[in-house]
Order: sequence, then structure tokens, then C-alpha cells
Amino acid sequence: MNLPLPKILKALSVLSIFVLIAAADGRSQPGDGIIRVKSAHGVEETISILKRDIAAKGIKFFDEIDQTKLAADAGIALRPSVLLIFGNPPLGVQFLTANPYAGLDWPVRMLVVQDADGQVWIAYTDFAYLAARHHIVDRPDQLAMAAKVAASIAAAAQAK
Repeated sequence: MNLPLPKILKALSVLSIFVLIAAADGRSQPGDGIIRVKSAHGVEETISILKRDIAAKGIKFFDEIDQTKLAADAGIALRPSVLLIFGNPPLGVQFLTANPYAGLDWPVRMLVVQDADGQVWIAYTDFAYLAARHHIVDRPDQLAMAAKVAASIAAAAQAK
């Protein structure tokens, strides 16, 4: 059996993804397309800081979803977890015009979570990962801008 090199590489890539998924044991791992930033504040203060920074940048804030409350309403205990949804429509629409299914990931979602040790984290999807996921190859400047803005928003909660 003599497979061409591209097919072998693709098969190895798929296999490595399954190995990473199995190793993850349900938890996200480095290389999974998630950017994590440690907050220097508690959950509520982190959320306030992020929302202030979003507003100061003139970015549209869409929603705040308290996942802990949703879990509690269903009788399930969940450590603090709040999802913030925001974006700059003229920038975000650039990704949707490249691939309409990119709308699954835009507007931007930023998660504020508290881990078992009480540390608060800010997490969001890496824009390079989103570009690869949606095969967006013709918007490098827009992706760089979105990544820069998201990083600056998350960084706002890193300092005391």
C-alpha cells in the first residue's frame, strides 16, 4: 500500500487530534484553540472590568449569561461561570462574509470562570483557530485586529 504523502499527513493529523481529545479527559488543553488569561480579581470585579473596557472601546455589548445561575435553576452545582458576548459588527461581519458559518463563533464570547482553587480565568477562542475552523484565509488584517482587541480586553483584568 503506497499512500501519497498528503494523505499520510492528513491521517496523522486526524489521529493526533483524537489522541489529544482522549488525553484531555473532558478538560481543555493547550493547543485547543482557547486562550486563557489569569485575572487578578474575583469573578464579579473581573466582569465589571471587562464590561467597562468593552464600553470604553466603543464595542457593542450584547449579553451576559450567568451559567452558574442557569445550572442552579436546573438543580446542578457549578462553580462561577459567566459568558460575555460582545463585538464590533463592522469588523465581525467581515468574517461572516468570508464564511457565513463563522456566525457560529461571532460575536465574540469571553468566559469568566473560577477554578477549583478559587482562581478566576478569562477564556476566549483564539482567532487563528477560528480562521482555520472556518477556512477564512482572506481577512488577515481583520483577524489580527480582532485578536488584538480581545487580548487587550482580557488584559484589563490582569492588573490589580
